[in-house]
Amino acid sequence: MAKRPNQPDPAPPTPPAAPVHAAPDPGLPVEQVFQGLPVSPGIVIGTVRVVEGDEPQVPRRAIKPGEAAEEATRFRKAVGSAVQELQAVYERARKEMGDETAGIFRSHITILQDNSVAREVVRRIEGDLVTADYAVFAVLSELAAKFRAMRDEAFSTKVNDVEDILRRLHRHLQGEQFVSLAQAEPDTVVVARDLTPSQTAGFDRERIRAFVTDLGGLTSHTAIIAKALEIPAVVGVRTMLRSVRDGQMVVVDGDTGRVVVNPTPETIGDYQRAIEQRRLFRVSLAEVADLPPVTHDGVAISLLGNIELPDEAEKVFRMGGGGIGLYRTEYLYLTRPHEPTEEDHFAAYKRCVELCRGRELNIRTVDLGADKLTQSREETPERNPFLGNRSIRYCLRNVPMFKRQLRAILRASALGPIKIMFPLVSAVAELRQAKFILRDVMEECLEDGIPFDPKIPVGMMVEVPSAALQADAFARECDFFSIGTNDLTQYTLAVDRINERVAHLYQPTHPAVLKLVRDTARSGRRHRISVSCCGEAAGDVEYAMLLIGMGLRTLSVSAQALPRLKRFIRSVTIEQCERVARQVFSLDSDVQVTAYIRDRARKVVPEAFSGRSVE
Repeated sequence: MAKRPNQPDPAPPTPPAAPVHAAPDPGLPVEQVFQGLPVSPGIVIGTVRVVEGDEPQVPRRAIKPGEAAEEATRFRKAVGSAVQELQAVYERARKEMGDETAGIFRSHITILQDNSVAREVVRRIEGDLVTADYAVFAVLSELAAKFRAMRDEAFSTKVNDVEDILRRLHRHLQGEQFVSLAQAEPDTVVVARDLTPSQTAGFDRERIRAFVTDLGGLTSHTAIIAKALEIPAVVGVRTMLRSVRDGQMVVVDGDTGRVVVNPTPETIGDYQRAIEQRRLFRVSLAEVADLPPVTHDGVAISLLGNIELPDEAEKVFRMGGGGIGLYRTEYLYLTRPHEPTEEDHFAAYKRCVELCRGRELNIRTVDLGADKLTQSREETPERNPFLGNRSIRYCLRNVPMFKRQLRAILRASALGPIKIMFPLVSAVAELRQAKFILRDVMEECLEDGIPFDPKIPVGMMVEVPSAALQADAFARECDFFSIGTNDLTQYTLAVDRINERVAHLYQPTHPAVLKLVRDTARSGRRHRISVSCCGEAAGDVEYAMLLIGMGLRTLSVSAQALPRLKRFIRSVTIEQCERVARQVFSLDSDVQVTAYIRDRARKVVPEAFSGRSVE
């Protein structure tokens, strides 16, 4: 769900270009509230440290023909030094963040060692008779501009990586030492126009507690690193940098994307209570982590985790998850400079299987398209890619790529239990075609003598209204359903959940969405196939209460949500949940539903809702 548990009914949306101002108090600074995209959870109260953009602006300086060889040598030495430095960053990142996230810096090394880039820099030096500094600046700035111009987020977010490499090379060409924020005061909140992956990975986490940027997206490499390092972060705020100065008090809510500058004493108190509440739940993890997720009246609920990188599975299990309900595989495409090979896929899935140690592992085939990857490859980009060639449609149109992933999944299935899940299926024909291609890959594996699980379960995501409405037909064709409330809400209500102009309309508690979820769960029971929910909404205890009441017995959520959810499940009965679900369907608005389920959940576990809402 988009709202925090104790949040009042939403007010009309505020235009995003300007912060919301509280009523002025002559004796106090004016509280300012900004809204961005939450990319790494957690709440921090700290002081602002503005980091100005340090993009090198290199003047064009001419050289004599006889100096070109010396400049080319200087460039190659700078590349060698930068690669050596990045190798150290990569090794440190592997220890702190895992192989997949560290792969971001490996991709930086690959770009630096790319002969085509090096040749172009040397060509500029020798052909245009310019310094190595300017040639590097010109070549990498042009490459960044190409990425920036791409509508696809998978490529536009690579601007961060190119700018990171440019800054690093510039430092080595100039002979400068890296200047970090090591002298930052404790409880510093960095505010910047944007941050590179290297800057983020280099933060002293004892001093820098959170960061906020005006630019950035949910899938940027900076966001990935922040999440891996567990640094609360909000990006895409747009207007904050011009409105703040060093030393101001600030609250960063990485759970909701809310940033408060000059908070009032009342606001500070609210957030302090929220921080204490989070602390108490973390402490209570020790009490519930090893206990089964069983309702108070003895009904087992399967609690699984959602991951984007294989090493995140370890955190899921530390937080008490019983398996992986959703492994999103798109990041294999976002953390590498090339399209992943079969071996890249297999290495990631093998790692997941090893970490799961026999636990459930649901691998979703690539959900590429729309803002992720496909548009940059189209000669004529789609006008509305979210309703276009994405997810399973994209895979069915790119069969060699699809087979490469399926073959890797099948190979990994010989090492431990795996389920295959197809995303965004909207027609029975799509599901049948995907299964046909899977059988084709199975036959190829048999011919090649490659072991795999011939009975590997095959399921689908229920993410569009057509799939929910035809759930009975789909249930006859697959082994399980997983309801994705994120897209199901988005497509049912025609609301882009990351568009701040309409985000207030994105409500998983809308009666239309709930009806589709209930009907899908009923179809699963009729056909005796399992039905889970893996959307973000399932991580909120009040919504989870409603899902259980509608008959779902498997919930897959982020690792951070697991302890709170498990504690809640162990405090509630099935009869209480069913009573809530029955009552909800007599209500006709998401506002009524949200208020009702919050009130019911608060009565069951009041300590989960202590204090006033901070929104």
